[in-house]
Amino acid sequence: MPRAGLSADRLVEAAVALADETGFENVTLSALARHFGVRDASLYSHVKGLRDLRTRMALLAGADLIERIAAAVEGRSGRDALGAYADAYRAYALEHPGRYAATQIRVDQAVVASSPAMARTAEVTYGLLRTYGLDEPDLTDAVRLLRSAFHGFCTLEADGGFGAPRDLCASWERVVDALHVALENWPARPRP
Repeated sequence: MPRAGLSADRLVEAAVALADETGFENVTLSALARHFGVRDASLYSHVKGLRDLRTRMALLAGADLIERIAAAVEGRSGRDALGAYADAYRAYALEHPGRYAATQIRVDQAVVASSPAMARTAEVTYGLLRTYGLDEPDLTDAVRLLRSAFHGFCTLEADGGFGAPRDLCASWERVVDALHVALENWPARPRP
């Protein structure tokens, strides 16, 4: 019988908060059970195991991230929209390091396909990129470019990996400028 007051949603909310405090990799069922003062086995009434918990964390954090991004880009286009997207992404990664780490895990494609948050992510991101005149397979390539650049910068920044005295915000703006130029001048696909 499930313990009164515990639910899958409550466990996932606590898990993402714990991830921000202690790191995503430190969120375990045992740590979560200790947080609630219950035995590990009590959690299995609500989640199937650690993989299920982490998938749920990824979906919750992904939904939170994309809603911030969507609010930031609403009514904007071009460089302005790209900058708003990038700034919302970076702010989330730095403010919520554990939640952000959850958004980076590999999630089963069947779960991704059925997730409203993942559909919203595609809608917002592809919508931004379509304003640059891109279509498939260039859309997928451009998503990978943005994700690589944003994730790389945010990860290095969070880890203190930038040692030069140049202001990080100034560098961030230049990265976004460079991405804007790359998107505006996307190379044509070679004809078969």
